[in-house]
Amino acid sequence: MSTQTHPQLKTRTAVVAARAAWSSVIRAGETLTITDLHGNQAVDFLVYDAHDTSVRYSAPDTIHAQGGIFLTAGSVLMSNEHTPLMTVVADDVGRHDTVGGACSKESNTLRYGHHTWSQHACVDNFLAEGARYGLGKRDLVSNINWYMNVPVEPDGTLGIVDGISAPGLTLTLRAERDVLVLVSNCPQINNPCNGFDPTAVQMTITEAGAA
Repeated sequence: MSTQTHPQLKTRTAVVAARAAWSSVIRAGETLTITDLHGNQAVDFLVYDAHDTSVRYSAPDTIHAQGGIFLTAGSVLMSNEHTPLMTVVADDVGRHDTVGGACSKESNTLRYGHHTWSQHACVDNFLAEGARYGLGKRDLVSNINWYMNVPVEPDGTLGIVDGISAPGLTLTLRAERDVLVLVSNCPQINNPCNGFDPTAVQMTITEAGAA
């Protein structure tokens, strides 16, 4: 991961390598822009209150509050206390997943065979990055998968299919309070969520009030 600061622009930018993890505290009013640099790259995402990590992203509360399972501009990421953590203020893609979950060694083995056990997975990234803030396995909750295409059929079945993103497409979230964000730049190679070829993404944090 490379990081660059632009004082005159009041932004901080990091390129997160394929399969890597990233984290940052984002202050209230700041924005986080995620850029899919090469297209078709899933970005697994968790968010916590930076001052009380027992308050964290809740998929059920978020889905209930907006009345739908997909995220896009205007969606509010709600906590387990039904309070806002972040708001999607801009989105080039139009639909992001809330139900597909994070890949793990266990789920890889179950879905794709025992030979996948040693493959790196998003849960590994979340545990390693979260440990820097005192978080452990009990602190992992259902996550968001930015850019991941998980259509749901009328009978309730779902699948992980080719993405609908493209190189350079972005989404931007505004922090509604001080939050801690954990990201796993998904390493999955057994389904189409990353086009079977994980690639880098970019994170840009912009201070409140900056252009």
